[in-house]
Amino acid sequence: MGYMERIERKDYIETLISLKDKNLIKVLTGVRRSGKSTVLEMFCDYLRENNVGEDNIVFLNMEAMENSKWLHDYEGLYYHIISQLNISLPCYVFLDEVQQIKNFERLIDALYVKHNIDVYITGSNAWLLSSELGTLLTGRYITIHIQPFSFKEFLKTQIDISRTDLLFTRYMDNGGLPGLFGLPESSVRDYIQEVINNIIQKDVLVRNKWQNEEHFYKTTVFLFDSIGSIISPKKITNTLKTINKLSISHNTVDNYINALVESFLFYKVKRYDLKGKGFLQTQEKYYVVDLGFKKHFLGQKSHPDLGHDLENIVYLELLRRGCQVNIGKADNSEIDFVVKKTNGEQEYIQVAWTTKEQSTFEREIRPFELVKDFYRRTLITTDVEPAITHKGIQKVNIIDWLLG
Repeated sequence: MGYMERIERKDYIETLISLKDKNLIKVLTGVRRSGKSTVLEMFCDYLRENNVGEDNIVFLNMEAMENSKWLHDYEGLYYHIISQLNISLPCYVFLDEVQQIKNFERLIDALYVKHNIDVYITGSNAWLLSSELGTLLTGRYITIHIQPFSFKEFLKTQIDISRTDLLFTRYMDNGGLPGLFGLPESSVRDYIQEVINNIIQKDVLVRNKWQNEEHFYKTTVFLFDSIGSIISPKKITNTLKTINKLSISHNTVDNYINALVESFLFYKVKRYDLKGKGFLQTQEKYYVVDLGFKKHFLGQKSHPDLGHDLENIVYLELLRRGCQVNIGKADNSEIDFVVKKTNGEQEYIQVAWTTKEQSTFEREIRPFELVKDFYRRTLITTDVEPAITHKGIQKVNIIDWLLG
C-alpha cells in the first residue's frame, strides 16, 4: 500500500468505531479503488491496538486467488470462518468484495445470527443491496459510502503544500484515487484507465451480460461530457442517433445509465421545485465519482468545462459531509444545489468558476433572490479575494471552503 496507509481516513474510522458491536451488518460501498479495503484494514489495526486477538478477527478478500475455492461454496466458507474464531469473545469478520460469493447473502445472514460475531462487508456495486441481501437483511444493516480522497485528504499525500492553488489544479485533473499516490507521474494515466476499464468490464458489462459495447461506450462518453448539465435518456438517444448514427432505444440508454450509477461511477441528482415543494420527474443531472475518470476516459476528446467540473467537486464534498443534495428550480432559474445538512438545516449553493465581472456576479446570485425564505446562501468560486457578504449571500473561495 506504501503511502496510502499513512493517510488516515479519520471520518470513516470514527464511524466504524461508533458502530462496533452494534447489532448491524456494516456494509462499505463505493467505486472500485476508492479505498474500502484500506479503511477496513485500518479499522482492524484499531481493533488489534485495543486488545482484540488474532483468533477474534477473520479478514478475507474474495477477489484473492487463495479464496476462489469458496466462491461457490458459501456453507464451506461459513465453517472455515467459524473454525478460526474463539466464539466465547466478541469476534470480527471482514469480507472484502463479498458479491463474488454465490449466495453471499445466506452466508452473511448465517454469520449475523451467530452470537458474538460482528460482520463487515464491502462491495463495488449498489445492486449488492438491491439484491436479495437488501430483502433478507432489511433493517439489519447500515451503509457507509466510501469515496476517493477529498481535497483535504489529497493534501496529506503531498510533501510541499505551500501552493494549494497548483495542487487544486492537479486534483481537478487527476482526482483522488488513493492508489495514485506514490506512483510516478508517468503512470497516473495508465492507472486511472485501468481502474475505469475494470469498473466497466466487471461491474457493468459482465454483470449485465451486455454485448454491444459500442452503444454502451458512446452513452458513457455522453454522460462524462454532460457532467452538471440537465439530461434525459431521450436527449442522449436523440444525440446518438443524430451525431453517431446509432440506432438505440430510450430504454437501453436508461439501463446503461442505471448500471453506471449502480457501479458508483456516476451519481444521479434530482431536481426539486422550490415553489411547488416537490421533485420533478424528468431531467436529472449527473456527476462523476472522481474527476480523474472524466479526463482520462475522454482522453483527447476531453474539453475542460471548468464551471461544471468545479460543481462536481462541490457536489462530492457535500456528500462527504453527509448532506442530502438536490438541484433547485426557482421559476425559470436554477440553483445549483439545495442542501439539507445532517442537523436538518438547509442551505442554497451556487458554483461558478469566477464572478469577477459584475454582470456574471449578478447572474449567479439572481436565482438566490427568487427564493423567499431565510436559509443560508453561499456562492463558491475560484476567485482569490477576501470572503464577502452581499445581500445576505456569502461568497467564498473553493479551497477555503474545501479545507474549512
